[in-house]
Amino acid sequence: MKEYRDKKIIRALLKRIEEETQGLPAPVRIMEVCGTHTMTIHKYGLKIMLETAGIEMLSGPGCPVCITPDEFHEAALDLVTKRENLVLATFGDMTRVPTGKGSLQTAIPAHDSLIKIVYSPEEAAEIAKSQSEKEVVFFGVGFETTIPSIALTVKNAASAKLANFSVLSALWLIPPPLRAILEAGETRINGFLYPGHVSVIIGKKPYEFIAKEYGIPGAIAGFEPSDILLGICAVIDQIKQKKPGVHIEYTRAVSPAGNPKALALMEEVLEEKDACWRGLGTIPRSGLRLKKKYSGFDAEVKYGLKISGKTSDQPGCRCGEVLKGLVSPPQCPLYSRKCTPESPHGPCMVSLEGACLIYYKYQE
Repeated sequence: MKEYRDKKIIRALLKRIEEETQGLPAPVRIMEVCGTHTMTIHKYGLKIMLETAGIEMLSGPGCPVCITPDEFHEAALDLVTKRENLVLATFGDMTRVPTGKGSLQTAIPAHDSLIKIVYSPEEAAEIAKSQSEKEVVFFGVGFETTIPSIALTVKNAASAKLANFSVLSALWLIPPPLRAILEAGETRINGFLYPGHVSVIIGKKPYEFIAKEYGIPGAIAGFEPSDILLGICAVIDQIKQKKPGVHIEYTRAVSPAGNPKALALMEEVLEEKDACWRGLGTIPRSGLRLKKKYSGFDAEVKYGLKISGKTSDQPGCRCGEVLKGLVSPPQCPLYSRKCTPESPHGPCMVSLEGACLIYYKYQE
């Protein structure tokens, strides 16, 4: 990875960007969809250097923890606090998201129930195998990057007839919210930096409507400083040539067709649904749920949960606007005052991919 962090290469790329932006409407506004891109931009001080070069980077809706509505978290809270002999397994940052009912981190489980932090859905399934006397619910959240592993776990659980295992799924697709942001027309966007990890799975085709229908260029980028700068260079080249498209600047990991096996697995186990995103509202066909064949492993069905998907931020929190690129974290009146990593008021200050946490940790 040394060459992707080489200072000489970074300086050369920044100089090229500055030269290429001459004559373009200033600033050129590029949305980095993925929270890991946001992390790299701030960790290596690229945001200020890019501003000097005529580029304004906007944070997008690429943090699954951040965009998941409170109702999902509250449903998980109800499961573990009202049902005995149940294990709620989930990722660590999901336990810290504040809601009107509190967070999983502060919840008091019902008799013989507990909250277990896991690192994969397979780990949750293993708990179900080893503790057959307990119901195990995996509170799974993610984009196309992690969805295939959740689908595979459900498929394997069905084959093993693991009746005490189910998934409370908060699974989201990246391209639909980008359309929603563009349709809303609330913020000017000149280009997109598409997420590398998601694109490993889905390839480039799902983004092409943005170039064809909206005339906005984009590039799929990796997560090192030079990766991001190369992606920005590709976007600027498209703007200058007036030839919007989807360029792959992460060829060491992404192929145009993505991962056919992972896509086939998702198609086998899951189906699209309309879903509500924090800050963006209900977006058609932007979420996934288990197909009828696997409904026995769907916690919403199994436990009769009523999740309408309505979402709202906690009073004073502006996470929803941050996720749309309308405001930067320091513009929220709670940021660094009432809302800190130690005492988060919104999910964007919880997740490692959350813009508020990233701003707080590295810069503003």
